[in-house]
Amino acid sequence: MGTVVSIDVRSPLDPAGLDAAIGAAVRLLHRVDEDFSTFRATSWVSRLRRGEIRLGDCPDHVRQVYRAAAECRDQTDGWFDPAWRADGTLDPTGLVKGWAADAASSVLTAAGAPSHCVSAAGDLRVRGTSGWAPGRPWRIGIADPFDRARLVAVVEGTELAVATSGVAERGAHVVDPRTGAPATGLASVTLVGADATLADAFATAALAAGPAAPALLGRLARRGWEWLTVDATGRLAHSAGFPGQVTTTVAGPVAATAPRPAVRTTGSRPAAGRSDGR
Repeated sequence: MGTVVSIDVRSPLDPAGLDAAIGAAVRLLHRVDEDFSTFRATSWVSRLRRGEIRLGDCPDHVRQVYRAAAECRDQTDGWFDPAWRADGTLDPTGLVKGWAADAASSVLTAAGAPSHCVSAAGDLRVRGTSGWAPGRPWRIGIADPFDRARLVAVVEGTELAVATSGVAERGAHVVDPRTGAPATGLASVTLVGADATLADAFATAALAAGPAAPALLGRLARRGWEWLTVDATGRLAHSAGFPGQVTTTVAGPVAATAPRPAVRTTGSRPAAGRSDGR
């Protein structure tokens, strides 16, 4: 799908068992790419968009993703819209990376590697502990959308999903479904919860909502989701229960023009993962 997935495992498995677990997860991820990539003419998504087949002709997991996309549209008052393309065809790829992270995590757990981090281009699913010390949580750095060498926050947890949508990697690529124009107002949105599929969709929805995001994020917070936003001016805000350390400064749109050396640490300990704006 034009992106990279990384897998970090803390496991008591022997080398052969660990290779088998990671191999199973990698095979699943390749299958996700084959089935959902809009860059592949033979994928189910591409064939559906061309009208060659109907959703009922697709395998169960493809129908599951399309159902999840429809449910997220309803849960976000349409800010997450699988029909965002100008031609009106359905495209669920706004949550497929999160779904892939969830699915790969389930495969690793079933294969005997329950402590791991799966990062699908900034959409992460972590389980268990990071393994550097007994009970130590995973630490996930949230990139500054104006300067990717900096972190604006570090999320900590043992069983959670983290997804960031923003302009750091692909610019203003998320469309406001009510205007058809690129979304404005926010530079990045991070959602933290128990499900990477929903976190991916909700982060995309909030970025699309722009100035209307606070109301959407407030409703999500009442349902147990934590969030962090950086707006287009560099102002940072977050939910009261955001699980981790949050900086008080952001590089801002002007400072973003000055290159900085790559740094992936915060405080005295390195972040075990990274969630960039995608």
